Amino acid sequence: MLTSSCCERVSAHACLHFPILLTVQLGLEITVTMTLQWTAVAFFLYAEIALNLILCIPFISARRWRSVFSWRIWNWLTPYWNKCFFTMIMVLIVLFLDAVREVQKYSGAEPMHDVKINPNLFDNVHMKLFRAQRNLYISGFSLFLWLIMRRTVTLLNQVAVTVDNSAGLQAQMDSAVKAAKQHQDDNLRLKQALLNEEKAMSAKNQVLKLDSEKLADQVKTSEQAVRKSYAEVEAMKRQAKGLAQEYDRLLTEHNQLQNVKSGDKKDL
Repeated sequence: MLTSSCCERVSAHACLHFPILLTVQLGLEITVTMTLQWTAVAFFLYAEIALNLILCIPFISARRWRSVFSWRIWNWLTPYWNKCFFTMIMVLIVLFLDAVREVQKYSGAEPMHDVKINPNLFDNVHMKLFRAQRNLYISGFSLFLWLIMRRTVTLLNQVAVTVDNSAGLQAQMDSAVKAAKQHQDDNLRLKQALLNEEKAMSAKNQVLKLDSEKLADQVKTSEQAVRKSYAEVEAMKRQAKGLAQEYDRLLTEHNQLQNVKSGDKKDL
């Protein structure tokens, strides 16, 4: 009788705690399975943090990163990069939604009701809630840093291209400034040459003006001399005319005298 009563008590005790043991066993199996999954996600998160920190190192320039991204291995992986990127986004989104579901599952009213019914499940429920929240943070930050890393790589390439373009533009600007300075120097030399030529032309014009004034004075003097000569010629003409008239008169008188003498001789 004692043995049978003990067996009944043990069986009743086992029946009472069998759901608890089954729940704990299933929870441990799920925990082991999820631990492998979320451990990989955690290592992926740590790798993302390390890569983002390396990409943000200040003394490594964007041009250096661009040269690193131009390695042959990255060119070989380029066709698969977009597929890998979107695949990881889908995986992380699925894990994030699963973590959200787990958080809602273990923070709802039903688990708390089970805890009130069976207080032994309190630690198990809170452990699962804690792990669900941890998985939520891990998946969320992994997704966020994955997008941040993609954007960082894109911005580094764009900055490197901008730096190269700015270097080319700087070289063009320097050459343009040099050409403009050369043209300015040429313009200054031409301006100086024009000023010198203008001064020479002004001096030459001054000399020509003086020469023209001298020539004008000479012309005026010549005109005066011509007028004087013309007046002298006119005077000489008048004098010659007077002499001719006087000569004619004297010739007439001479003829008359000869006629008178010849008449006197005839009378004798």
